[in-house]
Formats: sequence, C-alpha cells, structure tokens
Amino acid sequence: MLLLDELTIENIQTELEAISHEMIDLIKKYNLSASSQLEIIDMAQNNIKDQKDYIRFLELSLEGRIYGEAATSIEKENVSK
Repeated sequence: MLLLDELTIENIQTELEAISHEMIDLIKKYNLSASSQLEIIDMAQNNIKDQKDYIRFLELSLEGRIYGEAATSIEKENVSK
C-alpha cells in the first residue's frame, strides 16, 4: 500500500496495474467469468476453494476500490484548483 505522501495519480496507476495483473491471474486460475461485478463476488466465493486465494481476491478487490476512489479525489482536487 502506498503511504499518504506517495498518493499521486502516477503511483496509483502503477498500483492499480499490479492489482489488475494479480486479479487476472486469480480469475484465470479459478475460471471466474461473470457478467457483472456483483456476480463475481458470489462466483469467487463458490469457486475459490483455497482460503488464502479467496482472502487475496477480497484484498485485491478492496485495494482496487480504495485506489480508484483516491485517484478520483485527487483528480477532482486538481480540477478545482
């Protein structure tokens, strides 16, 4: 996770790319294919049998959301300046 003083759009993009790659690996490993984001959580819960992988899947989901919201906040702040 990035520290507060490291939260820049560039650093966030780098973190999101790493999260995406790891998430894609888990999606491929467990053959997760859902038509919506809401379905993917249920599908992951049913298909991912390794508890460590399931926890990591949830962590990646949460980290991605947090970084996405941070990027949106930074962009809004930059636009208002």
